[in-house]
Amino acid sequence: MPEAPMDLNRRIAERVRGLRAAARLSLDALARRSGVSRSMISLIERGESSPTAAVLEKLAAGLDVTLGALFDAPVAARDPATGPIARHADQPLWRDPASGYLRRNVSPPAVPQPMQIVEVRFPAGARVAFETAARGVRVHQQVWVLDGAIDVTVGRDRHALRKGDCLAMRLDRLVMFHNPTRKPARYAVVTASEGAMRR
Repeated sequence: MPEAPMDLNRRIAERVRGLRAAARLSLDALARRSGVSRSMISLIERGESSPTAAVLEKLAAGLDVTLGALFDAPVAARDPATGPIARHADQPLWRDPASGYLRRNVSPPAVPQPMQIVEVRFPAGARVAFETAARGVRVHQQVWVLDGAIDVTVGRDRHALRKGDCLAMRLDRLVMFHNPTRKPARYAVVTASEGAMRR
């Protein structure tokens, strides 16, 4: 069964705290790098806040990881017995409290690879903006629409995507997702990084 929201908030708290410690960043240093306030980071690390996707993306950039890495189990808690398979029932689900989009981490967490796959169910009319910033390595993303329609704005360029369309982009500028229709959309996101990122 996918984790309950509170369990996933605890996982995010542990990951942010662990990645910050591994990078030897103080709360103040991460606040400067990410643009997220020190008090908000402290609340997130204690599991006392349900951060939005936009806030988590800022933290991921400040920690030099992908957004998906914040949903991974801590290294010590990963079960190598699961091997190269992530069973559908075990893939963590997370709902963005701001836009209501539902995110499923599809990739097997026990296998370190430079790519991650996520499935997103995006509500009708929903909108979310990511203030993506350049990281220490290049991060590439492809968005493949499985059902419905979404508009993706990358910097100043707007792309209207319909079922079957796939958009490739680099995560180094503002990216906004919008479902302009009255029906939910579903899409897959594949993120890949050049070189090693902290996991």
